[in-house]
Amino acid sequence: MASLVFSSSSSSSLISRSSLTSRNNESRCRFPARVSVRCQLMEPLKFENGKPCIPVLNDQTMPGFFSSRQDKVRNNDTRLRIFSGTANPSLSQEIACYMGLDLGKIKIKRFADGEIYVQLQESVRGCDVYLVQPTCPPANENLMELLIMIDACRRASAKNITAVIPYFGYARADRKTQGRESIAAKLVANLITEAGANRVLACDLHSGQSMGYFDIPVDHVYGQPVILDYLASKTICSNDLVVVSPDVGGVARARAFAKKLSDAPLAIVDKRRHGHNVAEVMNLIGDVRGKVAVMVDDMIDTAGTIAKGAALLHQEGAREVYACSTHAVFSPPAIERLSSGLFQEVIITNTIPVSEQNYFPQLTVLTVANLLGETIWRVHDDCSVSSIFQ
Repeated sequence: MASLVFSSSSSSSLISRSSLTSRNNESRCRFPARVSVRCQLMEPLKFENGKPCIPVLNDQTMPGFFSSRQDKVRNNDTRLRIFSGTANPSLSQEIACYMGLDLGKIKIKRFADGEIYVQLQESVRGCDVYLVQPTCPPANENLMELLIMIDACRRASAKNITAVIPYFGYARADRKTQGRESIAAKLVANLITEAGANRVLACDLHSGQSMGYFDIPVDHVYGQPVILDYLASKTICSNDLVVVSPDVGGVARARAFAKKLSDAPLAIVDKRRHGHNVAEVMNLIGDVRGKVAVMVDDMIDTAGTIAKGAALLHQEGAREVYACSTHAVFSPPAIERLSSGLFQEVIITNTIPVSEQNYFPQLTVLTVANLLGETIWRVHDDCSVSSIFQ
């Protein structure tokens, strides 16, 4: 059954905070050392007349871990500002709730001809500003909105501007595989840099080399810990698990995932691609007979690759197939393929908002607000970010 998951209790987890150094009378860390975070399944989505009823966040339903941060914000942290674009306001609000802050006031509108207008409704002079805006569909509009938000903050004399991009669009165009192709990932990186961003915070880039396209610091956040924590809560025998990479390019990602998932064995789906969004599965490398297969990918677009891979796994004798992905692009006909019965469960995160018409019973949505919020705090405090994922 489809579910929304939020961060909550302080029980043991794959994510833990390292002890941070105290300074004189005041520590730069806002919370006790070695406090762990665990993802907890909230109330499942209820379907009424075929439409899901999403739980509403308020004082009564807000997870305790989110609300617990509100009393830990220091007065001198008024220099930190978080603004949300229009691409994923719900995630921005969750991040702000986790950090115990209010979203900054910003006016974003579109003129009749489609031009985007941005005006900050409060002063950011000398502030550390974080702009939360994934470049998800419509990618061009959301990217342009992000660029104009960055420009508005730069012209308002913000001290530091960090573009928080949960989903970095154009990341697949990161190299030339044929003649006369563009490398759009580098172009977009240049645009963000020239607009005035001082730093980028991105989640699960399509390839690590994309970080090198930026001439400014990039903090790369991985969504795997959230998915791993959720899978660890399920009653699946570790001896029955096998992690599957849907293509050869994702082997490194799947291997890292398998190592943290009880060092599970690895299988690889070999495929040949004849065009964009068109994949043909050839064969399977590895043994999945009688096992629970967990397919891991960074994004699901049309779901052609992962659906054909799941069909092959069933042919090879897999007992159940789970699909895990950080970014749910869900371009048609992804929903039809994912809800066709091939998958026991499709596990994604909320880096990209999922519209109500794209919900289906096997879908589970996890939140990355805790990861992004924690990363923002550490960047703001000049603390280690990589230690979150160790």
